[in-house]
Amino acid sequence: MDRRIRKAVIPVAGLGTRFLPATKAQPKEMLPLVDKPVIQYIVEEAVAAGIEQIVFVTGRHKRAIEDHFDRNLELERALEEKGKEELLNIVKHIPDIADFIYIRQKEPKGLGHAVLTAEPVVGNEPFAVLLGDDVMVSNPPAIGQLIEVYNRYRCSVIGVQEVKREEVSKYGIVGGKEIEPGVFKVDELVEKPSVEEAPSNLAISGRYILTPGIFEVLKKTPPGKGEEIQLTDALAGLSKREAIYATIMEGKRYDTGSKLGFLEATVDFALMREDLREPFLEIIKSRVREERENG
Repeated sequence: MDRRIRKAVIPVAGLGTRFLPATKAQPKEMLPLVDKPVIQYIVEEAVAAGIEQIVFVTGRHKRAIEDHFDRNLELERALEEKGKEELLNIVKHIPDIADFIYIRQKEPKGLGHAVLTAEPVVGNEPFAVLLGDDVMVSNPPAIGQLIEVYNRYRCSVIGVQEVKREEVSKYGIVGGKEIEPGVFKVDELVEKPSVEEAPSNLAISGRYILTPGIFEVLKKTPPGKGEEIQLTDALAGLSKREAIYATIMEGKRYDTGSKLGFLEATVDFALMREDLREPFLEIIKSRVREERENG
């Protein structure tokens, strides 16, 4: 069995109902943060961590994702004819970022089912999972931080971040013993617990390194909350067979699956751009002044 993390599974089959009507005819993952779709940031994170193959678990109406990571010869020819070399290089580079594979999740049965759908492509090797709603800004890449822990322990690793105690019911929560700074050996996983039920305030944050043993557990995991096969439930089952670790990821996480999270990411990513920062700051300051004046 190849022990390197070469493949990343990115589930993108969701309907994106929180962003309707914008997502009626386009995938939510293709919504742009300034001028780059959310999904490209996720892919670039994986590639920066050394991952070579991206496995998209897709659904109906997700063809735009496939088209984005494919060649567009007509567009390339038009850019070349107009002498727009910089844009041409950007467009031509996208399909070469990694090897892309697409496999369809035929029914929306949850994240656990989406991961299980990727088994024929992943095979008998460890792999990464990155959720398409969670954009991470960090150095080293967030998934790379998990790979570092995996390389030390050769076990599944869950990326977590600390959240306010009153917010634990929004997340999958892990509990365990800290074995080195920021790294925990997991002994409990609970999907969206109440404050009283939560074993900690360490929230699962959209990044995983999983051993292939997860597939056998997923096949036996019954539907949980929302009548979906929950990955957190399967991880709880896997923890009874083999060790699982959690590591606190350093960096800023943006939940682009929520409207406020998407807007926050849009503002921050615009401010990171040298060509946009100053004029955009002026717009923000102007709006703040107007709001204060209007009470």
